[in-house]
Parts: sequence; structure tokens; C-alpha cells
Amino acid sequence: MIFKRFYDDKLAQASFIIGCGKSGEAAVIDPNRDVEQYLQAAAAEGLKITAVTETHIHADFVSGSRELAQVTGAQLYLSDEGDADWKYGFANQSNVTLVKDGSVIRIGNVRLDVMKTAGHTPEHISFILTDEATAKEPLGAFTGDFIFVGDVGRPDLLERAAGFEGTMQAGGRTLFDSLARFKQLLPDTLILWPSHGAGSACGKSLSGVPMSTLGYEKVANWALRFEDSDEFTHAVLEGQPEPPRYFKEMKRINKVGPPLLGEFKIPARLDGAKILDLLASNEIVVDIRSEDEMAAGYIPGALNIPEGKSFTTWAGWLIPYDHPIYLLADSEADVIQATHDLQKIGLDEVRGWLGPDALKAHTTGKEPLATVTQISAKEAYARRERGEIEVIDVRGAGEYLEGHIPGVKNIPLGYLAEHIGELPKDKPVAIHCQGGTRSLIGVSVLSKNGFKNAINLTGGFMEYEEANLPIERDQAIEPVRV
Repeated sequence: MIFKRFYDDKLAQASFIIGCGKSGEAAVIDPNRDVEQYLQAAAAEGLKITAVTETHIHADFVSGSRELAQVTGAQLYLSDEGDADWKYGFANQSNVTLVKDGSVIRIGNVRLDVMKTAGHTPEHISFILTDEATAKEPLGAFTGDFIFVGDVGRPDLLERAAGFEGTMQAGGRTLFDSLARFKQLLPDTLILWPSHGAGSACGKSLSGVPMSTLGYEKVANWALRFEDSDEFTHAVLEGQPEPPRYFKEMKRINKVGPPLLGEFKIPARLDGAKILDLLASNEIVVDIRSEDEMAAGYIPGALNIPEGKSFTTWAGWLIPYDHPIYLLADSEADVIQATHDLQKIGLDEVRGWLGPDALKAHTTGKEPLATVTQISAKEAYARRERGEIEVIDVRGAGEYLEGHIPGVKNIPLGYLAEHIGELPKDKPVAIHCQGGTRSLIGVSVLSKNGFKNAINLTGGFMEYEEANLPIERDQAIEPVRV
């Protein structure tokens, strides 16, 4: 048996190739849209991809299953476990085989048994792996968003992200039942390969460890120790992070069928002077330069999201899906990377990019570049006490509850634009997060919405804590919603 794991750090997402060296066949599980990586890996092992499948309708990235099956001619295996609201819209294609609990997918001597593991979503399935060339007992399971290392898939996304009211409690109870069945039927020696790791918003306490065993998770995973369904449901719904706005769009795209990308095309470079027309037309310009470059001089009206590990998350939160996108970057290499990242979450309409000459053109043709006013934690605290500034905490609600500046309002960054009207315009607004990255993005959000007095608390709440300034903890708040 040939086994290879792929991991996308920005999506905190894992996918897998399972191959049979004897038959030369391979299956790909939970691929993302970067299908070239699977083609290259299969070719390097002398394998032909004959099967493509996924554990469920994903919410955090655009599935590459349809694209990969199209490119390779492989059979596409999709879950038929969901109700009418959770059936694949492209299931009638000739290369699609629907599978349910008890179905079997074979790749030479490798066997994948389909097991229903609903709860995170109604259609969720896991794949129990047996290498029949070496043993009759199962080796491991690809658990998708069912069991993670240290956590389980959250059952509230259908309600909080996709808008299906009243499904959280039922999802929690279903997840409890699925976990009980899984623990009862499968051996403790079973290796678990989940589809996400630390940093994913598909759970609240995912480990960065790539794999585990069922026996270890029984003793180490908080969620597998419950014996009462109601207690488990309460615990699994408590403290979940805010689901990024784009999750709802991902569910829709992956359900109806992701568009086929075909060959990658580098967006065209535009003349720097084009920036004036784009801003005048209220087009979406995303400045992907670094935080330091943005702070030193940025174009008001452009949204700053630095190309880096958090780029995909905040792009999905803040960039609308119904508008073309233009990038402002230092180099074509950065544009290529950002475009690939955007395509992984379905933001396909990158129409062009502008280089550093756009900054000069803006200065010449319109107004000077804006710079970010930076203040220390001690200065922010003192000025707020004197009533000179308003301070806004743009961290997540969970972070806020663990400790925050007394009296400061919490508006998580992803919701900031929708709550602009709650911010004063008669005094400066200082924004802080944990370490300074999200707050700079927040400054650009305010600038895009006409604020000219936004301030960045440079070191974030981390610096505030280190300064031994007053902190409030564990104060219950009503979560901010759009």
C-alpha cells in the first residue's frame, strides 16, 4: 500500500492519496482545488488515480473532487447519506457513484469501507481503511471533520454558517450517537487521520498532531469521554469560534458543484494609474503587501490583507463574492500565490493586479498615502481613561472572555464592517487584537468606510497584559452577529 498525506497550512486542511502498488491504482480523499499536487504525487509513484472521494460537503474550502475526477477520468464517490437539503447537485453525472453506510470502495488490495458518521453534517461519512494484502483487520480511518486529534467536528455550522435554524441541538445529539457507534464497532488500535488540524474553525481545540489512534482519543479527547447525550451536546456547542462568513458560500458551491478551473492563468498586470479609476468606481482592491509596508503608507479605500498564513481566512471573511477583485502587490510571485489561495475558497474573479507604481500614481493623482498611527498599550489605556479615544477589541469572542480591557467593546474583525455605525466619528478609534495583525486589517476596514482617525494598538492585548494594566475576565457577552 502507498500512502501520502498533503497539508495546506492556510486552510489547516489535510487530504490523502491511498494507492496499491500491485494494481497501480490510487484513490484521493478530500482533495482541495490544487489538483496538480495529486497528479504529480501519483505520477511519481507510478499510480493512476481511479477513485476520488470526500467525507462530506465541506464548508471551509472549495472541494477539488469534481475537478480531479474530471482531469483524471476517475470515478467520483459521493455520500448519499444526507436528507434532501444535503444531496449533491451534480450526483447524476455519469462518473458519480453514490455511497452509503456499508458501501465499499476498492483500490487493488486496498479496501475503504464507508461508515456513516453524521453530526458535523447530516451526510458526513468516514472511510475505514484495510490493507488486505497484509491483514484482514482495519488499519485506520479517514475521519474528515468527525473526529479530530483532541476534538470533534462542530455540529453548529449548519445553523450558524449556513442558516439552517434549529439544527445545532439535533446535530449535537446525532454526533454523540455517531461517536458511540464508532467507539463500539472499531478497535482501539485504529489509526485516525482527520482532515483538519490546529487553526481550523471546524472545531474549538484541534491539535497540531497529524494523526492519532482511537484508543488514545478515548482517553485524551474531551469529546469522547461523555456518556450522556445532553451533557455532550451542551459541551460541544459551548465556546465554538465564530464561523467565517465564507463558510456559507463554500457549502453552496460544494453542494451544487464547484466550477471547473482548468488551466491556471496569471492575472494581467495593470498600469498603476488604473488605481484611480478602480477606487472611483468603488471596485474591490486588496492590498496584499506586508503589515509593515501597509503601516508605512497605504491607499485609503484598499482593503489590506497581507499574503501569509491568515490570508485565506480573512479574505473569506472580508471580500465579497459578487464583485471582481484587483490585487495590489510587490511582485507577480505574490499575486500568483494569492490568486491560488483565493481560488481555494471560491474567489475566482481576480481580474488583474497593480504593482508599487499604483502607490505613486495615487499620490500624484489624488491624495497622499495614508499612514497608520501607532500607539502603545499604556498610551491607549491612559487616553481612553481620559475619554480621548474609543478602543475596540477585534479578537474573537472566546479570546475576549478570557481577558479584556475593562469596558472595551468586542467586535470580532469579521463583523467590523457591519458594525461601523456603532463607532464614534467625533474621536479617534483605536483597534487592538492579540498581537497586531488583525488590528491592522481592521484599520484598513475603517479607512475603506471613511474613517480617517483609526489608530492601531501596536502590540495588541499581548502587550497590554505584559504592561500589567487592569484586565476583566469571564464576563458573559452576547455574541456579535451580522
